[in-house]
Amino acid sequence: MTGTAIAPARILHLHSTFSAGGKELRCVQLINAFGPGVQHTIVSAVPDRMEAAKLIARDIAVEYPRDFPSLQGKPLPGRLLRLARAMQGYDLVVTYNWGAIDAAMAHMVFSGHFGLPPLIHHEDGFNEDERTRLKTRRNWYRRIALARAARLVVPSETLERIALVTWQLPINQVEQIANGICTAAFERPGRGNAIPGIRKSEGDLWVGTLAGLRKVKNLPALVRAFARLPEPWKLVIVGEGPEEAAIRTQAAELGLTDRVHLPGFIAHPANYVGLFDIFALSSHSEQFPISVIEAMAAGLPIVAPAVGDIAHMVSDENRSLIAPAGDEAAFADRLAETASEATLRAQIGAANREKARKEYDEGAMIARYRRLYANTMGRRSLP
Repeated sequence: MTGTAIAPARILHLHSTFSAGGKELRCVQLINAFGPGVQHTIVSAVPDRMEAAKLIARDIAVEYPRDFPSLQGKPLPGRLLRLARAMQGYDLVVTYNWGAIDAAMAHMVFSGHFGLPPLIHHEDGFNEDERTRLKTRRNWYRRIALARAARLVVPSETLERIALVTWQLPINQVEQIANGICTAAFERPGRGNAIPGIRKSEGDLWVGTLAGLRKVKNLPALVRAFARLPEPWKLVIVGEGPEEAAIRTQAAELGLTDRVHLPGFIAHPANYVGLFDIFALSSHSEQFPISVIEAMAAGLPIVAPAVGDIAHMVSDENRSLIAPAGDEAAFADRLAETASEATLRAQIGAANREKARKEYDEGAMIARYRRLYANTMGRRSLP
């Protein structure tokens, strides 16, 4: 007797943006891990920011509908109704961050009427407008919009605390899943020509970072801190975004134009993160940045402010290099100290690599997402 074939799962992803940032890269990582047995539809609230789509494996069925109702706008009943109708026909709806919260609200209001599939919401952090204080109206809106979500998934302890205390979601609705990567890929030496426009020669020393060039990343402060480092140190900022001109202006004002490099977005960071000697973040706000895990797996010391979970992510040996949040002078001191001591960099880098291997490999993360998504859809497993 032949069993009935089970149709491939259809997952609708509603993103605040599908640029190549942390949450988008994790989404791609999961899509590729689930393989061609799952079909995906991806919508971005900013339709022209779809850079992460280039990283999805070619054998996976993905649609990018241009006629999906806008995720941006006022949450008026007619617009929420259109969003709800567009969610019909899928097995799971997955929403990401504040930029897709109206879709979660539409699902909360109309899921019973239209028999909508279950919804899982992801929160990975906050933009510049909420870096110092969460907005009360947004807290209330999230609390209402997520009331019927199957799960809220967060990567950090900080966000889990916000979800439970500030948004008052029940504990069985909130799931913390730490970001993970293929740590072995980052243990290979970086390729000397992997970053366009700049080649690392013998004797060169690099401070590097991976970040969207946005205000919340506070990258002009990284340039100012780097100004204290002597030759042959160079600063390499990999990423793209609206703050590029401000970063270049800061470098020019400090006479660093020839030592500060902005090559744009570069895929496959495992090919080049190992070229860095120090990994630095200057962000006003982070939660559980994948770039820090990548740098740890590559055996680098991390210099960063104590925002989000960064101080808990790094090894015990690295913790002294984490500056108080908002203290630019302390951040610059930590960077200068790390740059001056090669032995310290090597010792801390080795400790970070060991912790990344033990705690942040992608296998555990993928397994937890696979189980969560399958259970939420009422399936025994995903491929």
